[in-house]
Amino acid sequence: MKVSKKWSSLFLASAIALSSISIAQPQVQAAEVKKPTNVIMLVMDGSSNNAVTLSRWYKGQSLAMDEILSGAVRTYSADSAITDSAPAATALATGHKSNDKFVGVLPAVINSPGLEPIAKEDAYRPVANVLEGAKQQGKATGLISTSEIQHATPAGFSAHVKNRSQYDDIAEQQVYQNIDVVLGGGLESLAPGTTKNARKDGEHLVDVLKEKNYDIVKTRDELFKSKSSKIWGSFAPSDLAYDLDRATTRASEPTLAEMTNKAINTLKKDEDGFFLFVEGSKVDWAAHANDTVGIISDILSFDAAVKEAVDFAKKDGNTMVIAVTDHGNSGITMGNVNTTSTYSYTPVSAYIDPLKKAKMTIEGALSQLKEDKSNIVEVAALYGLDNLSENELATLKSTKDLGKEMVKMLANRANIGYTTGGHTGEDVFLYSFGPSKITGLVENTDLAHTMAKFMGFDLNKLSDDLYIPATKAFTEKGYTSKIDLSDKENPKFIAQKKNVTITIPVNKNTVLYEQDKTAKTHTFDTINVYNGTDFYVSKKVLKLLK
Repeated sequence: MKVSKKWSSLFLASAIALSSISIAQPQVQAAEVKKPTNVIMLVMDGSSNNAVTLSRWYKGQSLAMDEILSGAVRTYSADSAITDSAPAATALATGHKSNDKFVGVLPAVINSPGLEPIAKEDAYRPVANVLEGAKQQGKATGLISTSEIQHATPAGFSAHVKNRSQYDDIAEQQVYQNIDVVLGGGLESLAPGTTKNARKDGEHLVDVLKEKNYDIVKTRDELFKSKSSKIWGSFAPSDLAYDLDRATTRASEPTLAEMTNKAINTLKKDEDGFFLFVEGSKVDWAAHANDTVGIISDILSFDAAVKEAVDFAKKDGNTMVIAVTDHGNSGITMGNVNTTSTYSYTPVSAYIDPLKKAKMTIEGALSQLKEDKSNIVEVAALYGLDNLSENELATLKSTKDLGKEMVKMLANRANIGYTTGGHTGEDVFLYSFGPSKITGLVENTDLAHTMAKFMGFDLNKLSDDLYIPATKAFTEKGYTSKIDLSDKENPKFIAQKKNVTITIPVNKNTVLYEQDKTAKTHTFDTINVYNGTDFYVSKKVLKLLK
């Protein structure tokens, strides 16, 4: 069965009918909510239920998340039992499951059981996200990440690209989305340069931000001092430090909780309400590295941000808070081969005490290593590896991958197990608070539709309004058109009809309209997207056509 070409009948990946499993649907009572409504969506990337349990034991008391535990989320993608962050973010933000590397666009392949197939011509089509919907409702919007702000998960809530590595396109779309508060890393993607993620298209986005009257801040102190309603905080060229390392390595960076608090206090001034996305990004990075200390560090940092969100929501009364991980990672367990026969009488201290010795994550500890490795014993101690045995010291001195050996040693000392350096496919805990709290076992796509309903819009209709194939739309209006790829980094859609020429630049919110040698640039609250095949524009842009 093919899906209709009409946007109104595009498949809903969240509408799943698996005969063998009964899925509880989100409970929404939006009618009980007073306006304006707010949504705070928090994602601890690459965490897992076992990692949260370990972090609670490490902290020695309950987590803020514990208070709002309400269900669980299924995380698989359109083509894999184990998702990557890009399709996971797409599901959470747009309500559509997608493929590996895809951000904010429909999948090209669907083979996960229970999902409706998709028409070939609908592959890669951009679909609207909840941040865009909030903006169309007049709400203030915010985006926070401890990774580069252009990384897959924040990109899923703010951009539309075929591959998550398209940092140039993601960064440009984020700038032209006119998000009110953006806080995180990724400064290098805002201007041309020689580093890995510096811009290749010649765009100077810092200058654009200045023209858009953002207060551009680069330190914790500058963030606190800002009184602007539009703040762009770029605190590092790429990612921010792990929470445990920050005081030693980058004390000028704000914590995730501090960024969340500042964003809430800035956005709440909007009389129409706000939408805020917050990501604790580096739980995932630590899990990939099997760095137990790094995982705990940034789960606890994330939990502090959740507390900021819930504390505000309790006072406000009209705010939905959702906290979740987008997928599991590493297969971390309390208990490994050491405890096969001793698990029933191994105390909590046997797991936690070795971890408490660490003063830094593996990233932080290795940052202190001298080039000649003469301080290897001291660096190992920073990671909690004190009193090295002769065999341990010999291993660390001879290895080509010091970090890998150190995380293995500490995990062994703390009886922590790992099954993989990659993602895992288990259901994950769902945390929800507010007048439309979500309960039960739900699909990741359900969260997007629930947030949209709470804020008063429908995501599928929004996609209808924001992302219309330009070639077809202009042809129907009698225009001839082409996609100009002469500058491959800056594609343009050009349409002509008699004495009118319309030029639509990629990733921006502007359109150049020329008639009888008179040119005027029109600015919109929507962006133009090119998916490698066609340009997509909003209904507002099409109203220019005569």
